[in-house]
This record gives sequence, C-alpha cells and structure tokens, in this order.
Amino acid sequence: MESTGVATAPALTVAPGELHIWVLPRPWTHTDPAPLPVDELDESEHERAAGLQRTGDRVRYLSAHVALRRLLSAYTGVRPRALRLGRDRCPCCGGPHGRPVLLNRNPGRSPGWPHFSLSHSHQVAVVAVADTTVGVDVQRVPPAHAVRLCLPDLHPAEQAELAAVPGGRRPVAFARLWTRKEAYLKGLGTGLRRDLAADYLGGRPDSPARPPGWSVTDVPGPPGHAAAAAVRTAQHHRTVVRTLSADCLHAEDATELIADSRARVHRVPQAATRRPEE
Repeated sequence: MESTGVATAPALTVAPGELHIWVLPRPWTHTDPAPLPVDELDESEHERAAGLQRTGDRVRYLSAHVALRRLLSAYTGVRPRALRLGRDRCPCCGGPHGRPVLLNRNPGRSPGWPHFSLSHSHQVAVVAVADTTVGVDVQRVPPAHAVRLCLPDLHPAEQAELAAVPGGRRPVAFARLWTRKEAYLKGLGTGLRRDLAADYLGGRPDSPARPPGWSVTDVPGPPGHAAAAAVRTAQHHRTVVRTLSADCLHAEDATELIADSRARVHRVPQAATRRPEE
C-alpha cells in the first residue's frame, strides 16, 4: 500500500445533520504501559511538542494528536501517518493559521472528507467530527477570580446574564458560556483574534440572537469541565457522544477498537443551550 493511499473503506461515517463528539478522559500518564506511537505524527507536530517545556504538557499534546489522527483514520480509511493536516487561511488576516483541515485528496469513496476540531484542557481532550465546518472547546471550570478578570471582555448581554447568577454558581455558568464562544470562534477560524464582545453566545431567549447560520450547543464533558461545539449549519444536529479508551492510543491498529466504541454510543438530542443560571 502506498503511504498516501487509502487502506480500507472508512470504518466510521458522519451523516449530514450529525455531530460526533469523542471524549478522551485522562488519556495520558507518565507511566503508560506502552509508548505512544509518535511516529504517526508529522514534523510540525513533533516541533510543537518539543517546544513545550513541561513534560506533562508534551505528553498531553502528543496523546491528543495521536488520538486525533487515529480517529480521522477511522473516518477516512487513510493511515494515521499518511494524513496531511494543515490550516485554512485566517479570516482576520489571511495568514495560514485558520481552522485545521485535511489536505489529502479525497479518492471518492465517501461523500467528502470529515471536518474536525480538537480541544484539550488539563487531563481531558475532546474531538468533534461533522460533515461541515465545526469547532469544539473544553475547559476546566475556572476559579472565581479568573471569571472576574474575563467578564469585562464579553458581550454586554453575556455580562448581564452572568452577573445575575449567584456567585457560587457563576464559575460553572461562565465555563459553559466560554466554551460555546471558543467553539464558535474556532469554527470561524479566527480563535481569540476576534473581539470577544462581537458575538452573543448566551442562553436567554429574550437576549440578542446567536450568530446566524450556526448551531452552537453544550455537550457532555467530564466532571469539573464544560464543553461545547459549534457547527456551521442552520439545522439542529443530532449529537452522538462517545468515549475513546486509552487502549486506542497504544494498539498497533486502533481502527477496530474505535469502531467497536459504537456499542457504547450515548445519543444526546439537540436542544437549546441551557441558560447560565440553570
């Protein structure tokens, strides 16, 4: 098989109107029973990992990117090492640091390459896969002082909503709102280069409208974390959440393990995002 060829038909597909969320709860430790298959990563990923000073940060980065490649391999049939990951152009400045994209040529075995997004925070990583542009974010619930520092940068309606939440519950409400905002900005490809006050991502029905043409929703995250995804579509998506086991990071070929995770699918019906005070 050629290194750039398609090994098999994709083991997984994402249908129109679906959003697939993969959660990796604590997939990395310093005492893993087997080494990570970092040979599946490309030169830029190795360079990025080498630039991280803390061992834990390097292990988290490498683990998340091995997982991402193995998941995309299951959706495309292309071996992890043969996947060519790149960046779209930034909508703000035109630079090559927009949202991540697959650069491999689609051989026509599937309707189209999947769109994807990756986020990791502390001991958790989340990957979103959809048939259209998608962004995902996961964050650990921040301390109260961090919330106070960030509040002035938010949309005025978001500030008002959070100010109405009792102090003890405000960090959780903030984390939910912040992940929705970051997921949307990652979907746009701008990241935090876009003004945080430019878009409303709160949850009150009597507040300003959310960005048109996007479906933005909370998704289940591990305890102590908030997570959200944004999909470029006017239609609500059916959200399917799966947990990726740590074995998928070390198996010689993880495709079968990833495909078997379908038996543990937890389907979450699309609904309006909860209000911050809930």
